[in-house]
Amino acid sequence: MTDLAPATAFGVAEPREQSFGTLSLRERPDLALASLALAEDPAPLPQPFGVTLPEPGRMALGDGGLAAVWMAPRQWMLLGEGAADDDFAACVVTAVPEACVTEQTDGWVAIDLQSDDGAAPLARLLERMVNLRPEALTAGCATRTLLAHQSVFVLRRAEDLVTFLGPRSAAGSLWHAVATAAQRLQG
Repeated sequence: MTDLAPATAFGVAEPREQSFGTLSLRERPDLALASLALAEDPAPLPQPFGVTLPEPGRMALGDGGLAAVWMAPRQWMLLGEGAADDDFAACVVTAVPEACVTEQTDGWVAIDLQSDDGAAPLARLLERMVNLRPEALTAGCATRTLLAHQSVFVLRRAEDLVTFLGPRSAAGSLWHAVATAAQRLQG
């Protein structure tokens, strides 16, 4: 009989972590993801788990580590901290039964970049890594962009915290790009 064991996007049992001075990287395998799409423009928009669905370029934070990120017209990604082992998509379907919901957790890798020295180091790092205006990367902003030749979502969850969402199949490349930039900044 096959002996199955859960593994992170990097193929190991424990989340990957690495620090560079005041900057630290951490893989987030506990983060559940589910896409939500609406067939029509409802008025008002649903509020899954009490989270207001944000406008383009924005993310909305809710209670208990819940968040919503705008993805496309009438489409959002919902994030649930600590819910990766639950049936998060089923919970979203219960909260918004009129929506089309797809489980996304295992298709993505989430990497947090945290600064122990406030927003300035993150701003300097992001300006080297992504081709976005600084105002597109303030707290509460979320956007899709290119980073190291791959399409990623950059979520500015707080002044001192950025989360990168990238394809799980490119987890190693994304980690390498962010770690190399952080090391050079702190070096």
